[in-house]
Amino acid sequence: MSRIAVRRALVSVWDKTGLIEFARRLVDAGVELVSSGGTSRELEAAGLPFTTVAEVTGAPEMLGGRVKTLHPMIHGAILADLGNADHRDDLYDRGITPIQLVVSNLYPFEATVAQESVSEAEAIEQIDIGGPTLIRAAAKNHAWVGVVTSPDQYEAVAAAVAEGGLDTELRRDLARSAFFRTASYDAAVVGWLEREQFPPLRSVLALERRAELRYGENPHQAAAAFALVGGTSWWQEMRQLQGKEMSFNNYLDTEAAWRMVHQFDDPAVAVVKHANPCGLAIAGSIADAFTAAWDCDPLSAFGSVIALNRPLDTETAERISVAGFVEVIISSAIEHDAREILGKKKNLRLLETVAADPADPDMRQIEGGFVVQERDRVESRNADWEIVSSHRPGPVEWRDLEFALKVVTNAKSNAIVVAKGGAAIGVGAGDQSRVGAAERALRRAGDRAVGAVAASDAFLPFRDGLDVLAEAGIVAVIEPGGSVRDEEVVAAAEEHGIALVFTGRRHFRH
Repeated sequence: MSRIAVRRALVSVWDKTGLIEFARRLVDAGVELVSSGGTSRELEAAGLPFTTVAEVTGAPEMLGGRVKTLHPMIHGAILADLGNADHRDDLYDRGITPIQLVVSNLYPFEATVAQESVSEAEAIEQIDIGGPTLIRAAAKNHAWVGVVTSPDQYEAVAAAVAEGGLDTELRRDLARSAFFRTASYDAAVVGWLEREQFPPLRSVLALERRAELRYGENPHQAAAAFALVGGTSWWQEMRQLQGKEMSFNNYLDTEAAWRMVHQFDDPAVAVVKHANPCGLAIAGSIADAFTAAWDCDPLSAFGSVIALNRPLDTETAERISVAGFVEVIISSAIEHDAREILGKKKNLRLLETVAADPADPDMRQIEGGFVVQERDRVESRNADWEIVSSHRPGPVEWRDLEFALKVVTNAKSNAIVVAKGGAAIGVGAGDQSRVGAAERALRRAGDRAVGAVAASDAFLPFRDGLDVLAEAGIVAVIEPGGSVRDEEVVAAAEEHGIALVFTGRRHFRH
């Protein structure tokens, strides 16, 4: 049947947004309303006619409203397959009038548990039972019933009812939305019940497509961006001020860059390519941080993403505008004059958004599932750090060692970072050999390596890596330690007269 005329509608909603206008349009189209609880009181106050659920069922609400619509007179009216003669006979024998439209949205469980002070009892009370049951029943029987789960759907449904009824395509679309709503609601409940341990024993992911992308990593791959229902993130909150549509690779590089700069309290700028830092620096101003970050590796910075942990001001915009080709710039705010300067680059994507969430778990898909971990937290200098050489870092070297460690944690393994003056001057990332990573970092640093420090994301397995760094002029190295050849590495540090610090913690990133 292509179109179902709506003669009777059950209306039971928590969110009353737009309810009265919608209900009035249904009544004007000749629809009988059946309602209960707070919804019926809203209808009554608006002077709209309705029949109470208790009048239909012959059973008053009980258990403080927990039980009101859970009754054969309601669910029989929703679930009946009117193309089945036995079902029609059952309705006739019991005096049940079919319902063609169910309008229901759910208790605000997600909003309730988001409050820090919510009690266990308050959260449990906001787990809706009747609403999901009504919604699922109507969605299952969408051949004969339409189901509305959001005020956003009121206009389309009201218009369809006035035009003669709900067609097959609309009912099916409403059913898909309805099942997704109950699924995401249950996912929120599971997440809350599993909240006290990480990783949880069970996890249900409700994902909603938020953007269709031009293509994936390559033009022949279809792609889209999906958001966790109920979650927030920098990309869901971002405002794109100009430029082309964000691509799959843009999202990944911007995510990496945005997280990098939010490790630092000082003004910081990250320049990222293929999710690896090709420049990162802190400075007294965001403009100076940009210059130092860009100078790390200007060649690799071509087509990069730039993230700033301070508003993008005019001076910084002017420096960026003459530096080279950039794909994306992201900041918490972009000043008007800065936007005017960068507006000349029409394809440059300018993004404003909120800070990254450091507590968000790191989830990566593998075939048939996911691996999940806590995000790597880079510690500042602490009691676990051990100076294993006779040469000790001075105050300047300590500052650069801490900085370099934070940078190397964001580079793909194997990774070595060379830093000086609060800036990365050479990054070797994604190398199968740690010596190879050191050589690449030093090649980028050039003569600047003299007097610089270096960080390694994992232990130096042989002394050859430290030899390479020392010969280039590195004066201090920080690494986890823990190799069976640590003694050889320490001996090499002594021979070269450099400071060596073991942190006791590895920072692989794959």
